[in-house]
Amino acid sequence: MPSAASRTVLVSGSTSGIGEAIATAFARDGATVVVNGRDEHRTHAAADRIRAASGDDNLIPVAADLATARGAQLLLDAVPDVDVLVNNVGIFEAKPVFEIPDEDWLHLFEVNVLSGVRLARHYVPRMVARGWGRVIFISSESSVFIPTEMVHYGMTKTAQLAVARGMAQEVAGTGVTVNSVLPGPTLTEGVREFIADRVGRDVPFEEAERRFIAQERPTSLLGRLARPEEIASLVHYVGSDAASATTGAALRVDGGVAPTIIP
Repeated sequence: MPSAASRTVLVSGSTSGIGEAIATAFARDGATVVVNGRDEHRTHAAADRIRAASGDDNLIPVAADLATARGAQLLLDAVPDVDVLVNNVGIFEAKPVFEIPDEDWLHLFEVNVLSGVRLARHYVPRMVARGWGRVIFISSESSVFIPTEMVHYGMTKTAQLAVARGMAQEVAGTGVTVNSVLPGPTLTEGVREFIADRVGRDVPFEEAERRFIAQERPTSLLGRLARPEEIASLVHYVGSDAASATTGAALRVDGGVAPTIIP
C-alpha cells in the first residue's frame, strides 16, 4: 500500500473550481498530482496556483481533451499509472428538454461519462494488479433529483452512478474501491455564470445566490451554494486509506438539496 505522499493522483478537469480544490487537497499530502485541462496555458496556471497553495512541487500538468479518445490517450501516454483517479471533468447547460438536439446529448455524454470510462478502463486493472487504488466519479445531486432545465446533464450524472457501481462490483475484494461523490450546487465560475443567466446580471451576486437557492433549489438544507473546498474534503477522504470499507457507494455532499434519504 503506497503512503499518501508517494501516491500519484489524477484529477481530470482540475483547472478551476471543484477539480482544482480536490487537486489542492491531495497536493497537501505531498502526493504527485496530475493537473488536467483542455488548454495548456490554463492547465499550467492551475498547477502554479496549486503549488503555491499546497507547497507541493510534485505537480504534472497535462493538457488533454478527455471528451475524445485521442485526448484520453495523450493523458494515458503521459501518465501510465495512478493510485487515485478522480473523474471530475464535466460540463452543464440549461436547455428545454424537448429542444436538446442529438449532438448536445452525445456531447455531454462523451465529456461527463465516457471521459471517466476511458481513464478507468486503463488505470483500474493496473490498480488491481498492485492491490490498492481509489476511483472517484464526481457525479451530482442532479443524478437523483433531475433538474427540469438540465435533463441531459442529469442523465449523464445518473449514468456515472451506474458505471461506478458496476466497476466497484467488478473489482470486489481487490483493495481497489470505486465510488461516486454527489456535490450539490457549488460556487464555481461556471455556476456563477449560470446563476447570472438565470437570475439576472444586474443583481449583486450574494442576492442572486440567495434568490437562486430560494427559487430554484428550495429543498436545500444548507441554504447557500457549497464551496469547492467543502466538496474536496469528502473526495479527499474517499481517496484515502481511511475509506477502505467504502466502495460501490454514492456519497452526497449536496447540502440536502435532494429530498431523499438514499443515496
